[in-house]
Amino acid sequence: MTFRDRDLKAGGTATTGGDEVAHRDGASQLVPVKSVLEQVHTVGRVKDLGEAVQFSWPGVYFEGRFRGTGLGVVLDCAAADYDVQVDGATVATLVTPGDTTHWINGLRDGEHTVRVVKRNDTPGDTSTFGGFVAAPGGALLGKPAPRNRQIEFIGDSLTVGYGNVSGTVDCNPEEVKRNTNADVSHSALTAQQLDADYQINGLSGLGMVRNVAGICPDITYRTYYDRALLDVDGDVWQNPGTWRPQIVVVNLGSNDFSDLTPGEPWTPDSLAAAYRTAYGEFLQELRTRYGAGTALVAVGFDRNTEQVRQVVEARNDAGDSGVHYWLLDQSGLDFLGCDGHTSAHDDRVIADRLAPFLGSLPTGW
Repeated sequence: MTFRDRDLKAGGTATTGGDEVAHRDGASQLVPVKSVLEQVHTVGRVKDLGEAVQFSWPGVYFEGRFRGTGLGVVLDCAAADYDVQVDGATVATLVTPGDTTHWINGLRDGEHTVRVVKRNDTPGDTSTFGGFVAAPGGALLGKPAPRNRQIEFIGDSLTVGYGNVSGTVDCNPEEVKRNTNADVSHSALTAQQLDADYQINGLSGLGMVRNVAGICPDITYRTYYDRALLDVDGDVWQNPGTWRPQIVVVNLGSNDFSDLTPGEPWTPDSLAAAYRTAYGEFLQELRTRYGAGTALVAVGFDRNTEQVRQVVEARNDAGDSGVHYWLLDQSGLDFLGCDGHTSAHDDRVIADRLAPFLGSLPTGW
């Protein structure tokens, strides 16, 4: 059964812009539909399958417009959670929804906006979005226009919003999943303050050269950065040409400088030196990827502060004035997210500090 076969059983004919995009004619033949990406706006790292898209990174969002009193959201995901927002208000939270069309009904009859966003990080699984379906008598409308500003956030659990809505530091793995909400992370809130489209390319637990507590020494964040589907070895995201961020924010290092465990090959000095080298190389990769016009922001936080500062100074001394240092000030933060991570309160505080800094950069904004 295809996505659209199931949609028709659940909700009947769907239309877009006044033209039918999925219906059965008198001979019961399924009429081909437009691709999902023609119906929704997203800047997330997705793999386009035509009638659906696949994705893995947290915070990926899909935005659409429709007319009528209801809407179906087509998903196939047994690992992640999603918020569905209509006209800016969350109307449903879908917890590991599985293979389904979830219907939002009882809306006022008229034009609406809809947004579906992936809340948590599930790097071991691939999620699938099959688009929106208008309720009988309604219609899908042309997708929202992209925003003029784009920001990419690269990082670990702090970038993702790990356990940020828990209200407590004591969480089991299941509670971490349910209480991670990338849509209220400081990354998302910062972009929203600046009216920017954004990617949250964050992976909890991984670092530039070393992961938290020395786990999985054969991989690092950089193993996965180029991918769209994180659990597919060798996968490479194909930029459709529309992703050209004016700012890239990098916050990697908390895991690199977590406490060393017995048997690890590092000394404090060798770790710091390897970290600085890898960080500088990564910034060069970003510069090559996005060009001289993109501002690169390296975040200093906790134990990595001095190392990041040195990396930025080295890049500046080498002639790249587009690399900037920003200190994540811990004052006023309660760290009441799961396992002592930043809380939703902290994410708002950080965003209130980061957004003005990004807005002050020479990006032409």
